Amino acid sequence: MSEALVALSGVSKTYPSGTLALDPLDLAVREGELLTLLGPSGCGKSTVLRLIAGLERPSSGEVEGAVWRPGEIGFVFQEATLMPWADVAANVSLPLRLQKVPAREARQRCDEVLALVGLAPFAKAFPSELSGGMRMRVSIARALVSRPRLLLMDEPFAAIDEIGRFQLNDDLLRLKAELATTIIFVTHSVYEAVYLATRVVVMAARPGRIAAEVAVDQSFHRAPDGRTSAAYLDLCGRVSKALAQAAKAVP
Repeated sequence: MSEALVALSGVSKTYPSGTLALDPLDLAVREGELLTLLGPSGCGKSTVLRLIAGLERPSSGEVEGAVWRPGEIGFVFQEATLMPWADVAANVSLPLRLQKVPAREARQRCDEVLALVGLAPFAKAFPSELSGGMRMRVSIARALVSRPRLLLMDEPFAAIDEIGRFQLNDDLLRLKAELATTIIFVTHSVYEAVYLATRVVVMAARPGRIAAEVAVDQSFHRAPDGRTSAAYLDLCGRVSKALAQAAKAVP
């Protein structure tokens, strides 16, 4: 995990309205990492993802490694943003159709990724027939079908009930282990950030900047019973304290 897949060096972002979203920010994301970005609303977490994806350009500084070939990056948004007129299989295979992947290969890859997220029996179902958690699984499958090197996730589980969110957290860790994809995950939840991450990056309020980093070791078991362990709760306490300090930080 020593090799940087993407790095932001001295990056700032000012929008045409004059809003300074990011102050000079330095962040390196290593190959194989699951990095969580945590911070108060408006601190620029989503802007960081959009800069890495190439959807925005920095006002100053450099984003190295953000020139992606088709299929190398996947993006999961807070809303599932599925095509309501298309079934699950058609929604998931959309990136492959845009990349002009041969139909037979596209079907095979779609079937594989639907099996990975536990939705193989629902390939012909429509989004309106699925629960919120299932629709988010479809969105994750669509992002993974291209076998990306980097997966960006912008608060994807925020609207899911707690039980469903816990299950999706565990599913994401399983997928990470199986696919060895690098993941950057934005969340407002300290508990989710710690449970998922190999490293938590805490951002200060606007203009966004790195306030603290907390490495998450394997001292707690990432499973439902791990959420009540002393090691996990201690890490959550450390991150909560860093977040409280970041919220008060004055630029």
